Amino acid sequence: MTPVVLKAPVNLPSDSLDSISPVSRPVGEPVSIMRSKVAFHSATDETNVGVWECSPGRWLRQVAEAEFCTFLSGRCTFTPDGGPAVVLEAGDSIYFHANTNGEWNVIEPLRKAYVILPGARSRV
Repeated sequence: MTPVVLKAPVNLPSDSLDSISPVSRPVGEPVSIMRSKVAFHSATDETNVGVWECSPGRWLRQVAEAEFCTFLSGRCTFTPDGGPAVVLEAGDSIYFHANTNGEWNVIEPLRKAYVILPGARSRV
């Protein structure tokens, strides 16, 4: 099997990212706009690898699967339900267990390289 390589994802121009959409569960204004580019999507186990970016705003996390990501630029907080806020910025990595719920607050435009892992497949 061929390895998946994300070549310099921090340098990708925003307009080269494929999908553009507002977050689906915003908390107030402004409503964040997301862009992403999928580098790999497994037809057998739903593993998904790519680059994602988002404009400032707040919203509720909607990914039910486990996720590992590394932040390439920007600054945000993630506040898990029932827990303290975690500050994340360029160079930081985080692992979300399946069904991790909480609130994102993007302070500066954010970009991450991510891996969505098989597990709970329903969207919250």
